[in-house]
Amino acid sequence: MSVPQLTLTARVNPSAADARRGIVRVHPEVLAALSLREWDAVSIVGARRTAAVVAEAPDIATTGTVLLDDITFSNAGIREDASVVLQPVTVHGGSRVVVSGSVLASRSVDEATLRRALLGKVLSVGDAVSLLPRDLGPELTASTAVRALARSVGITWTNELVTVGAVEPSGPVSVQTNTAVLWAGDGAAASAAPAPGVATGPLRTAGAAPTTGDVMPTRTGGVTRGWQLVEPRPEASDPEPGETPQEDTSDDAAADQTGHARPVSELVGVDTQVARLTEWIAITLDEPQVLRALGATPRLGVIVSGPPGVGKATMVRSVCAGRPLAVVDGPSVGALEASSRLSAVSSAIAALRSSNGSGSQRNAHRSGVLLVADVEALLPAEAEPVSTLILDELRAAIGDGSVVLVCTTAEPAGTDSRLRDPQLCDRELIIGLPDAALRARLLSAILSGVPTEPGLDLTSIAARTPGFVAADLAALAREAAIRAAARVTGSRNGDTKAETDDKPTLRLADLQGALEVIRPVSRGDSPDVSLGSITLDDVGDMVETKQALTETVLWPLQHPDTFTRLGVEPPRGVLLFGPPGCGKTFVVRALAASGRLSVHTVKGAELMDKWVGASEKAVRDLFARARESAPSLIFLDEVDALAPRRGQSTDSGVTDRVVASLLTELDGVEPLSDVVVLGATNRPDLIDPALLRPGRLERLVFVPPPDAAARGDILRASGKNVPLADDIVIDDLAADLDGYSAADCSALLREAALSAMRRDIDAATVTADDIAAARERVRPSLDAAQVENLRAYADRRLD
Repeated sequence: MSVPQLTLTARVNPSAADARRGIVRVHPEVLAALSLREWDAVSIVGARRTAAVVAEAPDIATTGTVLLDDITFSNAGIREDASVVLQPVTVHGGSRVVVSGSVLASRSVDEATLRRALLGKVLSVGDAVSLLPRDLGPELTASTAVRALARSVGITWTNELVTVGAVEPSGPVSVQTNTAVLWAGDGAAASAAPAPGVATGPLRTAGAAPTTGDVMPTRTGGVTRGWQLVEPRPEASDPEPGETPQEDTSDDAAADQTGHARPVSELVGVDTQVARLTEWIAITLDEPQVLRALGATPRLGVIVSGPPGVGKATMVRSVCAGRPLAVVDGPSVGALEASSRLSAVSSAIAALRSSNGSGSQRNAHRSGVLLVADVEALLPAEAEPVSTLILDELRAAIGDGSVVLVCTTAEPAGTDSRLRDPQLCDRELIIGLPDAALRARLLSAILSGVPTEPGLDLTSIAARTPGFVAADLAALAREAAIRAAARVTGSRNGDTKAETDDKPTLRLADLQGALEVIRPVSRGDSPDVSLGSITLDDVGDMVETKQALTETVLWPLQHPDTFTRLGVEPPRGVLLFGPPGCGKTFVVRALAASGRLSVHTVKGAELMDKWVGASEKAVRDLFARARESAPSLIFLDEVDALAPRRGQSTDSGVTDRVVASLLTELDGVEPLSDVVVLGATNRPDLIDPALLRPGRLERLVFVPPPDAAARGDILRASGKNVPLADDIVIDDLAADLDGYSAADCSALLREAALSAMRRDIDAATVTADDIAAARERVRPSLDAAQVENLRAYADRRLD
C-alpha cells in the first residue's frame, strides 16, 4: 500500500508561540488526507528530508500551504514559497540521542535538563534543534525546563541551537522521558560524529547571540562564525598519523575538520574545469608580473555554478590544496545579523592575508584563495544594504592580486547581480549533471576499496540514476552499505543467526534496494511517480500509442547519434488525448519505467498561484529541475486546465501568463536538451492552439477506448490473481462489455470479488453470478458522444 503524500507550499509560521519549537501547522483537511492525527509525526521532503510534529492551523486560509518555523526551513533545506512533500512517517521513541552545541550550552546544561528541553520533539540526524521546549500538545509542561535553562545558560538560552549527531534507533526518533540525551564527547561513542556536511563549533549555533572574542580563528582549520581557515600543509592529501579521513559527500563536506582535501587525481568528470581553474589561479597568484607586463591587472574572481551536490566546493578545495584557503559558508554567515555578516567576511579576508606572511618560508611568498560557498545565501538577488559593504570588502580584497575570490552557487539567478561586476567575478565555470557513463565512473570511485561481489555491474545502476549527482551517489552507496550490513548480521529479519558468518560484501541487490529510498536532490520539490515494474512491452494493446511514444521519447535518448547523423532535431513533446479511464496515465508510467527517466509530474492546474509572478516562477522552476535531472520527462496531466485558450480567462490573466511561460520554455532561447514534455487530456479542444504547433507538443496521439480484444487483455491482466470459475470465458465477457473503459474493466473484477465475499466470506472462487451482480453496480463510464467527438478531433488533426 502506497504511503499518502501531498505537495504543499511552505510559508513562515507567524505565530510566536510556535517559533523554533519543531511544530508544523497545516489545514485540518491536510491531516485527514494524510490519515494523521494532531501531534503525530510527519516527514518533510525538501532539498533534504527531515521530520517534525504536525498540528492544525485554525486560521490557515488554504489547504495548499504548510506553516514552518525558521529552523524547520533550514532542516528541510528550502526557502519560503518552495514546494515540500509531506507524508506520514513512523517514529520510534529514542533510546539514545547525541547532540552538540556551543561551548556555553554544553558546559552549562546537564543531560537531565537537555532531555526536558527536547522532550516530545522529533529528531533526525543532522537537524538543528532549539532548546525552546515544545510546550504545546498533550501532557507537555515546560516550566521546569525553562527555569533550569534560564538558570544555567542565562538570558541567551532561547537563542541556543544544538545539532543532532546520532540517534538510536536509526531514523527519526521522538525524545521520551526515558531517552538518554547526551552531549557529544560526554559519554557518547566516538562514532557519534556529526552527519556529513554538518560543520562543528559555532557554525551550529549561528542563531546564538554574538559573543566577544569569537571573530579570530584558530590557526589550523579553525571554524569561526561560519568561516574556516585552512592552512597549507606539505602533504595535503594524506592524513596525519592516527587520523581517519572524513568521507566526502557534499560540497560543504569536501574537506575534513583538519583541512584535508581530495587529491585532484581522484576527481571524476571535471578535468576541464580543474585545468582552467588551476591555470587561472597559478597565473594570477604565482606569475603576476607576466600579467602586469602585458598591461593586465592580476585580479581573479570566479563563479563556479552547478546543481547542488555536484562537487563545486570539492573541486575548489582540491585545486587550492597547498595554498592558504579561507572558506566562508554562505548559509551560516547569511543567517547572522548584518553587522556580523560583514565582520565574518572581513575577518576571513584579514586572516587569509596574515597567513601569507606568517607561515613557513616555503609559503611566505604565496597568496591565498577566499572560497564563498553557496554565495546566493550571503549575497541574495534581493540586495540588502549590507550586501554593498560586503561587495566592497571583496572588491578590495582581490584588487591588489593577493587574494583570489571563488564563489560557488547552485542558483546563479538568485545571486546579487553586482557580484558579476568586472571588478569582482568576471569568469564562470559550470559543472553540469553527470551522464550515465560519468555516473558509472563516480560510483566506481566511491566504491573503490569497498568489498563487492564479483562482476558487480555498476553500469545498470548508473542507467537507473538519471539526475543523480556525486552527493546522491554517495548517499546511495551509504544506503546500500546499510542494507548489506543488515543482511550480514541478520538484523533486518530479526534472525541473529542469518548469514552472520558471511563477510561484509556489497551486492547489486543492495544498490537496487537503495534506489527505492534515495531521492536525488534535483527532484527535491517533485512528488515521486510510482513506476513499478510495468514497461511498454507489458502493455497489451495501444500499439500505435506505444510506437509513437517510443519514437518521440525513447529513441532520442537511446539513439541520439542517429538523429545527429540524419541532421534532425528530435520531437519536443507529445499530447495524449482520449476518453477518461483509457490508460493515458498508466502508459506514461510504463514509458518512464522503460526509459529509466526522471519523471516530473504536474496534475491539472496545481501550478496556479494567486500571487503575481508565482505561477510563472513555478513553470520556470519545473523546467529547470527537469534540465538538471535530464534525461527527464515532464508529465502534464489534465493539461487543458493548465494551458487553456488565452483571452478567455477571468482570473486577471494568470492562466494566460502560465501558457506564455510554457510556450517560452518549450520553444524558447534556452534549449530543452534531453527533456521531453508529455501532456494528457480528454478535452484537447480546450488547449491553446499555440501549444500544439511543431516544436512544442507536436505529436498528437489518440488513445482510443479499448475494443473487445483489448478489453480481454485488460481483464486477463487485472484478474491474474483473481480465482475465476472455470465457466467464465474472458473473451466472451470482454465482447459483452461494450462501452467499458480500462478502468471500468478493472473495477468490474474488483466488485465481483467483493460480491463473492458478500455471498460467502470464505468463498474461494468468483463465479459468473458474481460477475453479473458486479455489472449491476459497475456501469460503463464512456460517453458515446464524447468518444465520437474525440474521434472526430483525431481525424481532423491526424489525417
